[in-house]
Amino acid sequence: MRSVYCGEVNESHIGQEVTLCGWVNRRRDLGAVIFLDLRDREGIVQVVYDPDFPEVLEKANTLRNEFCVQVKGKVRARPEGQVNKDMATGAIEVLGLELNILNKAAPLPLTLDDHQKNSEEQRLKYRYLDLRRPEMTERLRFRAKVTSAVRESLEAQGFMDIETPILTAATPEGARDYLVPSRTHKGNFFALPQSPQLFKQLLMMSGMERYYQIVKCFRDEDLRADRQPEFTQIDIETSFMTADQVMEVTETMIRDLFTKLLNVDLGDFPRMSYAEAMTRYGSDKPDLRNPLELVDVADILKDVEFKVFSGPANDEKGRVAVICVPGGAEKFSRKNIDEYGKFVGIYGAKGLAWMKVNDRAAGMEGIQSPILKFLPEDVVNGLLERTNAQSGDIIFFGADNYTVVTEAMGALRLKLGEDLDIVSDEWKPLWVVDFPMFEEVDGHMHALHHPFTAPSELTAEELEANPIGALSNAYDMVLNGCELGGGSVRIHDQAMQAAVFRILGISDEEAEEKFGFLLEALRYGTPPHAGLAFGLDRLVMLMTGATSIRDVMAFPKTTTAACPLTNAPGKANPAQLAELGVEIVAQEQKSEE
Repeated sequence: MRSVYCGEVNESHIGQEVTLCGWVNRRRDLGAVIFLDLRDREGIVQVVYDPDFPEVLEKANTLRNEFCVQVKGKVRARPEGQVNKDMATGAIEVLGLELNILNKAAPLPLTLDDHQKNSEEQRLKYRYLDLRRPEMTERLRFRAKVTSAVRESLEAQGFMDIETPILTAATPEGARDYLVPSRTHKGNFFALPQSPQLFKQLLMMSGMERYYQIVKCFRDEDLRADRQPEFTQIDIETSFMTADQVMEVTETMIRDLFTKLLNVDLGDFPRMSYAEAMTRYGSDKPDLRNPLELVDVADILKDVEFKVFSGPANDEKGRVAVICVPGGAEKFSRKNIDEYGKFVGIYGAKGLAWMKVNDRAAGMEGIQSPILKFLPEDVVNGLLERTNAQSGDIIFFGADNYTVVTEAMGALRLKLGEDLDIVSDEWKPLWVVDFPMFEEVDGHMHALHHPFTAPSELTAEELEANPIGALSNAYDMVLNGCELGGGSVRIHDQAMQAAVFRILGISDEEAEEKFGFLLEALRYGTPPHAGLAFGLDRLVMLMTGATSIRDVMAFPKTTTAACPLTNAPGKANPAQLAELGVEIVAQEQKSEE
């Protein structure tokens, strides 16, 4: 139906007749002449209808935005002075000779000119219209290029694309499973995979050695801008490779992506321990573009009479940390400081103490703070030296249990960086390594990654003797404050896997029920293996500058895991439920008091 895409018509076509297909992006009626901006996925070209062809001009007068049309015409150079240098096809235009209206468009339920006028609910309900916007089209095109480049890079390194099942057994991986009732096994359920974790390990046991898959994963969890109930992973697993080798392979892949698609050299990928990241940045995915850091000062404040500081400073589970903000003494009013106090309260902090360094050379006279009366001069001097505070700076204090201080001050660091516009526009990648193997929550041990992660250089006996002090052989790739992907060396020894299950409180019976096939497979010459999974949606979001993964997915869900386009999830037919052996039990309505 077409001879060339709209966005590909150029000066080499001058004098030629072309056939174009697309949508009316804009129509301008100047009386005797009608200008049409015709759009397809490759771009926009200007079509001109003039009085020399009255029948076609009359037909063009009936066009409205988003009519789907076929245009036949002759390409010519634009008149002198009318060249549009901001438009890829701005040097030419097409004289319309024929016009075929393929389909009319009703008045649109949303605007395509300024999508910010549309609610997200509108954009998702009429996603097929929203995706016509060049910005959205380009993001999906870019996503396709990413997946193509990923395949090219991994297959060049000997990886095989192998599919794994979607209907599988439920396994505990940190989020709720989506369950699918079985018709043929009434009363039993499949689960949609949170990741292909167990299957890719089984593939290593099968001798595949280098596996990858661009695969859908499903997690029934609370959502936010970078989470969806169904998302896409670049899943990678290897045999006979160390953690360093896996990191090298996947770093090469990411480097290739950025070089090929963005012409960006990511430079060095420094390595940082989990402990250092939490200490300096209050996050296990630190944004290194922000120059602000957390500084621990508990040792300086242990003996002060001010219990707000000395209490946590003397508590092994407490923390006292500060952020020194250059120039903040002059930039922040008391109102600004109070707003930051409310902000850290979101993370459990009871308040935000502060100290302005108006004049460092003036000693205590140059310091302004409501807590200054509680702090001896040697303590204040120690704080100034530890933070390298200069005249005009402000110091913010966080003092509480370790978790509250780390989360609150880490979040404050990010907000300060954004408010002060001090976050650079560079790409800052790094590897975060040496994660704790376990974390204790309400007296129960939980795997920080997943229960198949191997400890770092420990025997099963040593691990059980001191699980809370164990480090895992895990690694996360972080870019600009986002976790691009995470992975680990896997457990390939049955005794070690059993020890981890015991630490996690998983009984032998439960382990056999949920992981019996894996435990059985570990008995038959399982090779050492390791892997990593990248979030494709998040990667594309970063590379395109989008602010939400919903803007790089064709048909995403809302933050309540619903689809306005298809009205999913919906009610099931009673006959279907009966066939599945499922009964809907109505929740009792609370009686009004």
